[in-house]
Amino acid sequence: MDWSQSGDDLFLRLDPGEEIHASIQSIADQIGFNAAALTSGIGRVRDIVIGMMDDDGIYHRTVFSEPAELVSLQGNLARAEDGIAFTHIHAVIGDDDCQSFAGHLFEATAHVVVEAHVRILSQSLMTRCPLANSEFVKLVFNN
Repeated sequence: MDWSQSGDDLFLRLDPGEEIHASIQSIADQIGFNAAALTSGIGRVRDIVIGMMDDDGIYHRTVFSEPAELVSLQGNLARAEDGIAFTHIHAVIGDDDCQSFAGHLFEATAHVVVEAHVRILSQSLMTRCPLANSEFVKLVFNN
């Protein structure tokens, strides 16, 4: 991974074999920020797991075994109650037939490259807390 920062804007390049969530969490720890908005991401990824949450708070996952284009990536980062960096990311991927699939991103690894923009929030505005009776970890604002 390589990165460059201009003010609160952080630009990342993930290289082959680097997982998206782990890389963003790692840079948050390295630089030392507690909250951020992931505004964009593009590239080519593999080992992709995306899905959706049903009305009962249960995630359903779909695994894509073939590499695919990362068409869009967005989300946020907040610290969990235990201080661990927690990323919540959604993505749109496109297969080699240009069919698109979208949803909650559980994991994806850079196959060729991932280029992403992260906007660091200068104040710790939010944390993540588990939601009762759900797999979801909700965003809680620190007002």
